[in-house]
Parts: sequence; C-alpha cells; structure tokens
Amino acid sequence: MAEVEAIREPSAAASAKARDLRGLAWCSIDNDDSRDLDQLSVAEALPGGSVRVLVAVAEVTALVRQGCALDDHARTNTTSVYTAGGNFPMLPERLSTDLTSLNYRSERSAVVIDMVFDARGSLAESAIYEAAVINKAKLAYNSIAAWIEGSGPMPEAVAAVPALDANIMMQHRLAERLRELRHMRGALSLQTLQARPVFIGDALHDLEPDQSNVAKSLIEELMVAANGVTARFLTSKNFPCVRRVVRTPAHWERIVELAAERGCSLPGAPDGIALEAFLVEARKKDPAYFPDLSLCVIKLMGRGEYVVEAPGGDAPGHFGLAVREYSHSTAPNRRFPDMLIQRLVRAALAGSRQPYSEGDLESLALHCTEQENEAKKVERQVIKSAAAILLEARIGEAFDATVTGVTDRGTWVRLGRPPVEGKLVSGPHPLKVGGRIRVKLVHTDVERGYIDFAAA
Repeated sequence: MAEVEAIREPSAAASAKARDLRGLAWCSIDNDDSRDLDQLSVAEALPGGSVRVLVAVAEVTALVRQGCALDDHARTNTTSVYTAGGNFPMLPERLSTDLTSLNYRSERSAVVIDMVFDARGSLAESAIYEAAVINKAKLAYNSIAAWIEGSGPMPEAVAAVPALDANIMMQHRLAERLRELRHMRGALSLQTLQARPVFIGDALHDLEPDQSNVAKSLIEELMVAANGVTARFLTSKNFPCVRRVVRTPAHWERIVELAAERGCSLPGAPDGIALEAFLVEARKKDPAYFPDLSLCVIKLMGRGEYVVEAPGGDAPGHFGLAVREYSHSTAPNRRFPDMLIQRLVRAALAGSRQPYSEGDLESLALHCTEQENEAKKVERQVIKSAAAILLEARIGEAFDATVTGVTDRGTWVRLGRPPVEGKLVSGPHPLKVGGRIRVKLVHTDVERGYIDFAAA
C-alpha cells in the first residue's frame, strides 16, 4: 500500500519511441459495471477491402515493476476474482481502476497490437509498439449489442464521437468474418449460461443467465487475434512465451457418446471440425437445451492451463478456439500471466534481455493455472451460496436438470433456472454427463454453498 501511495500519476508514454495515438477514436466495450478497463480498439478502412485494427492494452508493468511489493502481491493472487458477494482485484483498486485502467477521457500509456486483415479476413501484417492513447467512449456490451442488432438505440456515448458508429460497425463486420474463419477451422460454438446476481438495493433478488451477444463476440475475436499476434511476436524475437492452451479433449469417448445419443456420429479421434458441425446441428434442434450440452462438452474437454513454450518449442494449441499460437496478454489489470507477457514484449521491443528464465516461467505458469482453478472454485461456491439463498424456501419442489459431472466424489446436476449446479445425493446410478433427469430439492446450506437434490 505504501508503494501505491507513492505512485502519483499514471504512466505516460513509457519510452521515447512511443507513438502519439491520442487522436484516434479509441473506445472500450466491457460489462456495464467494469471499472478495470484493460483494452481499447479502433479500426481503419484500407484500399481493396482491407481493414486495419488496433488493440491498445493497458501498460500496467510500467508502474508495477518486476520484483516490487505490488508485483509480489499480483503474483500471489494471479487473477481478480468476481463474485456475487464482492470483487477481489488482483491489483489494488487505486491501480486497476484508476492509474493503470484505460479510463474515459484519460491519457494512458499502452502496448498496441496493430493488425491488417485483407478482404477475406486473413491476417496480412502485424506489429506491436508502445503508444499514448485516450479512451473516447466507455461502452457496455448489452447496449452496443442491442444497437448493432437493431433492437435498441445508438448509445449516446457512440453518437458523441464523430464517425464512431461507422468505426464500431467496421469492427463488428471484421469480427464476424474472423469468427466465421475460426469456426471453419474447428473453433467450437459453445454457449454457456453464467449466473449473474440481480440485487434490489442490498438484497439478492434473482440469478439471471448472462448470455453472449454480438458485442462480446466482437471483443472476443479482436482479443483472440491480438493474443495470437503477441505469441508469434515473442517467437519471432526468440523469446519464451507463456501460452494459454486447452489440450485435446480428455474424455473424447464420452463426447462421441453424447453425439451418438443425439443421432450424430463423431470420429474415434478428436476432431474439432466434426465436433463443431455436431454442435451447430444440436443448437438448431434444441436451442433451449444447448447451453447445458455446451457445459457438458466443456467439462469433458478438460481445463485450460498455462504452459511455457521455449524458443523453437511446440506447445499445444487451444482446442476450443482452434488456434495454435495463443497467449493471454490483453488483460494485465486482471491476470498475472498477461503481466508476464507484457514484460516479455516490452523487453523484446527495447532490445533488452529476457526478464524471466524459462525455469521461472515454468514455475509461474503452473502457479497461475492452480490459482485460476482455485479462483473459479470460489466464484462457483459464492454463486451456489447465492442460489441457496434463493432456493431455501423451495425445498420439496421438482426441477428439470442436466447431469454435468460424474466423479468419485458424486454426481452433479444443473438446473435451467436459476442456472446453478447442485449435488445429486440420491438417485439412479450410474448416470452419464449430458443425461437429463427430474430432481427434487432436498437441502440447502447457504454458508457452505450446498444445494442437494434427489431424483424425483
């Protein structure tokens, strides 16, 4: 906290080589209540149908020096944790929501990923450099999605910036093309329903499904592209890289069974293109059930993890995104792996030596994976506690559910509304992931986050 107090001003352009891009129509698109803004984007039309897109990433490591107390704090946490009971930032809020956040109308230093895509959506060229930027419009996913889809008005913040409406539409069209190309390569069309707490005053009122939309897809595609460029940049500089990977599905045989139960034949060996075709068809046949099917597939695929790719190495790719070179680099206010990558990138740009040994990176990658898994457990437990509050008056009621987990420790099922999981404490065995079952609520424990069901 003493180090935070000693930081009086946000970092300006961090090096003499930094470019002045403050005049561009930068905007952020994030959740309505987000205050830790990590990235901005802007587009430019080029001759022949090409599009140039710039993604600016908050230059957190210009203020959080390697080895300082703030860095130790972030390395211990490794991630921000967002729960219904409150948010727990990786970095003190004085930094993550102010000095290192790309806030509205605030001049900030950023690492810019500069990408040119041809008319077909293929990456034609790219570059990375430091720059000074200003966020001209703080935008939110839901209102931007409604406007893009024609179901809502143009947000006032868009109308206030000349030509920003056309710029965002250009980004949207490019993102749709990038998404189409990834899915042709086998990226998976998965749709999960995350539970979002709804409060009236300080009282928890409901848990609503937080669904994807075109604005979230826009940002996702630009970030996937920027993260790929960042990983390849480090490889080109002969630097190691911390990759984000999802390995070949750990339980492919059960995914094959899930598909067969729904009249689709998948090959015996993992095949992203075939799995994507099944998912697209399954969504058409039963859109209401598709989020539960998606959750089952995600669990059967196995968890994501951080691994180190040494120069000349060959780390696994990301099966779900259908990309080979992929790092987490676009959210350094929220994730420590992104801070690691940013330090590597800035060292490469400056022609400096590598700031971490490969051994250090291996240890940190493992630590970040473990901490991320622990953070997700916390987030799930708090959501279950919130659900237990909402459901404690409904003990004895019956619900339709989907089996989402079968382990030695028990069987878990998920309700459609509220979108939460609980343990099946009695019922038929064995059950398989993806199966449907009618259950009765028999017990809740708010403090522990327990929600127990029996077969109805």
